[in-house]
Amino acid sequence: MQDTAMTILAIVVAGLLLFIFPLMAVSERNNDIAQTVAKKAVTEFVGEVATTGAITADQYSKLTNQLSSTGNNYDVEMEIKKIDDNIGKKSQWVNNKVIGENVQYSVYTDQISRSLETNGAYNLKKGDTISVKVKNNNKTMAQTFRSLVGAGNKDTYEIAAQESALVTATGSK
Repeated sequence: MQDTAMTILAIVVAGLLLFIFPLMAVSERNNDIAQTVAKKAVTEFVGEVATTGAITADQYSKLTNQLSSTGNNYDVEMEIKKIDDNIGKKSQWVNNKVIGENVQYSVYTDQISRSLETNGAYNLKKGDTISVKVKNNNKTMAQTFRSLVGAGNKDTYEIAAQESALVTATGSK
């Protein structure tokens, strides 16, 4: 009677090992692929914006479509540090045509999104800096399996990518 119970328990444990751990490995591989896709999409987006000097609705849509192809939901955070020429006294140090010093101010995702909705583009100037951060906001299958086994982490995101670049062209609509 005891041997039968042990046999049944051994079969259940073997069944779990045969199905759960391979599924965990596949889901971890899916996270790796999603990480690669996210990094590539963000790098291409930032590179294209830096060389064209503008963020267009089509570029942003392409980024979000590439990210959603991984099956995850993402938060996209954009920050643009714009150069604002501060008009003041003439500077003798570098160039006598420069007036004052350059000051940067930041523009964030909400403002950029509104501009994309109304104008279809957000233009930048040469010398501005663009920074994009992307991270998933859903629980991936790998996180679910890890929490099932008891090895889950407390982070809400697992897939993240970020990229920054200096804008090399002034955009025009």
